[in-house]
Formats: sequence, C-alpha cells, structure tokens
Amino acid sequence: MTRRLFRRERVSSISSVLYGAIVAQARDPALYRDLGIADTVDGRFESVVLHLVVVLRRMRTGGDVMREAGQAVFDTFCQDMDRSLREMGVGDLAVAKRMRKIGEIFYGRSEAYNVALDDRDGAGLAEALLRGVPATAGRPGLAADGLAAYITATDAALAGMSDKAILRGETPRIEPVEYVAPETDDDGKSEPDRTD
Repeated sequence: MTRRLFRRERVSSISSVLYGAIVAQARDPALYRDLGIADTVDGRFESVVLHLVVVLRRMRTGGDVMREAGQAVFDTFCQDMDRSLREMGVGDLAVAKRMRKIGEIFYGRSEAYNVALDDRDGAGLAEALLRGVPATAGRPGLAADGLAAYITATDAALAGMSDKAILRGETPRIEPVEYVAPETDDDGKSEPDRTD
C-alpha cells in the first residue's frame, strides 16, 4: 500500500515536470516567428499537442513506470485544457463538449503524426502538419518541411534518451531555428545572409 502511494506521488510529480517542459518547448518563439505557427490560441494549442504526441510516443516504449507516467502527463494536459476553458469563461456543459472535441483532435493528430514518424515519411508528416497546424496570417504559410524536420529530430533525440533521464523530467533541447529553410530569390536560389 505504501509503495503504491509513493509510486503514485512520484508519477504525479514526474508528470507535472514533464508537462511543464513540453509546454515550454511548444512555446519556443522560433516556432511562431520562423516556422510560421500562428501565435494564437489555436496555434499554441496545436504546438502543445504536437510536442505532447512526440514525448508520449517515446514514453510508450519504456517500462511500466514510463507508461504510467505517460498516462499521467496526458491527464495533466487534459486538466490544463479544462482549466484554460474555464478561465476563458466557458460554462460547465460547454466544457464537457469542448473537452470531447480536444480529445478527438489529440487522437486524430496523434495517429497521423505517429504513422508518418513510424514510416520515416517526412513529406507525409509535413502534409499532416499543414492540415492540423494553423499558420501565421499574412505569411506564405506554415514552413511545414522545416517543422517536420524539427519534429523528426526531436523524436530521434527522445529515442536516444534513457527512461531515467525522461523520468527526471528531461526532454531534448532541439532548436527550431536550425530547421528554417534559407530564403530564396525569385530564381529559387538561396540568398546569402545580409548584414546591413
């Protein structure tokens, strides 16, 4: 009994730390400024879902504590979404309906992203991102190839991490700005960086 209680408290602590790390990575300004995710409620939500999917994907491959902690991280995400809806003034009945919709979105995105990552299909992942992640208004669109490459690198880095490191709340620090395609001129040639 005491061991189970200790494990539950440990998993709860791990889930809070990991979810915080996921949200921090999902809010990296470069994702919005350089890769074109819309800096809106919907854009930030989709970024959290994307990063959550990749971390939970890794946690499913671990031992019992990892899988249990992964479920706790997902539960923390749901609690965060519920709290956010209530803070925005959404009433109880509408919160339940919106939470069902959030669940549907999460599972739909999770399936699409995982299939592409399993198949190592960068183009398929970019297409899934274009369908799901809103782009910044007034820009040519989401830099889906760069975002797909960034997520693929994050997935690979997570795969290389030990269960113990993840259970300490560590996540890889992949810089989104490294996956921004160089600007091209009208002929499709890369323009050198200019320092004026």
